[in-house]
Amino acid sequence: MSKHGGGFGGFGGGMNMQSLMQQARKMQQQMEKAKEELEEAELTGSAGGGLVTVTVNGNGALKGVSIKPEAVDPDDPEMLEDLIIAAYNEAARAAEEMKNSVMPAGAGL
Repeated sequence: MSKHGGGFGGFGGGMNMQSLMQQARKMQQQMEKAKEELEEAELTGSAGGGLVTVTVNGNGALKGVSIKPEAVDPDDPEMLEDLIIAAYNEAARAAEEMKNSVMPAGAGL
């Protein structure tokens, strides 16, 4: 005889299966909404005082790059590379912050 009472695995008292299923459906709906919001978001990062601007979605996927002509120095391509990386990293941090704020608690993403 189980000392936890009847039901499924000891859920007998307060939590019933219907309640658990409702919570799971609600969590799934929240996650779908959050995923859609992340996909549609546009977050930017810039470097070099705005010489390079990068746009990503809420998942960090690159959507666009804008480079002002004065950022292009044929004698120093490494500078432009560094500006692009810095701008992307700034945008990616913003995307990560957004993801952490819109995903439901316990989503594991």
